[in-house]
Amino acid sequence: MTANLGKFDRVLRIFLGLALFLAPLLNVPAMWSSATLAYVSMAVGVVLVVTAFFRFCPLYRLLGISTCKI
Repeated sequence: MTANLGKFDRVLRIFLGLALFLAPLLNVPAMWSSATLAYVSMAVGVVLVVTAFFRFCPLYRLLGISTCKI
């Protein structure tokens, strides 16, 4: 796995992932009253945080995108 996420991309993914994971738990906004939408939001949040942690995004690799400066 070659790193393909830059620093800005990683920070953005961490903040967005944590927001998507925590919003259904805090019920902010109330649109997450649907259990299905809440679970999907939490799953996407986890994926974003994990990809930021490993500095690798499989979708970026498929599309040939790299925000890493290395």
